[in-house]
Amino acid sequence: MTKTKVFIDGSSGTTGLRIYDRLSARDDIELITLTEENRKDLSARCEALTSADAAFLCLPDTASKEIISAVGDTTTKILDTSTAHRTNPDWAYGFPELSNDFREKLLASNRIAVPGCHASGFCSIVAPLVANGIIPCDYPIAATSVTGYSGGGKQMIAEYESSERAVLLDSPRQYGLTQHHKHLPEMKNICDLDFEPCFSPIVSDFYSGMTVSVPLTSRLLSKKVTAENIHEILSAHYSGQKLIHVRPFGQEGFLGTNELSGRDSMEIIVTGNNERILVASTFDNLGKGASGAAIQCFNLITGKDETKGLVL
Repeated sequence: MTKTKVFIDGSSGTTGLRIYDRLSARDDIELITLTEENRKDLSARCEALTSADAAFLCLPDTASKEIISAVGDTTTKILDTSTAHRTNPDWAYGFPELSNDFREKLLASNRIAVPGCHASGFCSIVAPLVANGIIPCDYPIAATSVTGYSGGGKQMIAEYESSERAVLLDSPRQYGLTQHHKHLPEMKNICDLDFEPCFSPIVSDFYSGMTVSVPLTSRLLSKKVTAENIHEILSAHYSGQKLIHVRPFGQEGFLGTNELSGRDSMEIIVTGNNERILVASTFDNLGKGASGAAIQCFNLITGKDETKGLVL
């Protein structure tokens, strides 16, 4: 069996480590690694990247742009997990379930921008409803996203898991207060919105999981629709998808944000009433919101089964 050669640049971060763990357990992958002294050397990293069939960039935006510039027109398939290229039209956005066009562009590209975690939940709800003429492009969208603390990376994980942690970490904490969250540009761009949404991200005291909620006021929508109509549209849109499932209409009670922790799938919930419709997307911020999405894209662009190595 011919193995796919893979290089992970930035494999010491949360996303990079999880991608490494997933791929190292597979018998169809040959991982290219660097010595500790070469791990930050640009020329060594470029050599490793260009010798690979596919490479994952798990780097800050600036470092991602630097190595992309340095390697030029290499034929290596590159999957970037930073925000650096998510609104770049020359890159495919790694969310194939959004439409046939998104899937076809991904399959034809060797430059993939892996979506952000909050943006994945938001786009899973809003993009199909804009495309179906339900949400107008100038709709004043508001969204709330609750996430586990693993989304903040190694430093935040250490803070939450410290025996001497601050008492404020016992409570959910809203952030992005100035409305300049790094995922806002891709939310607007991918969903074809005229304006960025009013976005309220909240980090809470559990390791992983995420729920993004988008309330819709029916009188402001482009068409007269009921909550059940919204459910029918989203159910039809995601019919046959392997990683996204729409739950039965009208969930009541509580929605646990960590219900899909440890899994790479995503579930859509439509509830509320015909005046105030609530649509939510729940998933693991480290799964479909990060490394799981990256592995899904990798599987697709290298001709493997879409769900290989994923937990559904």
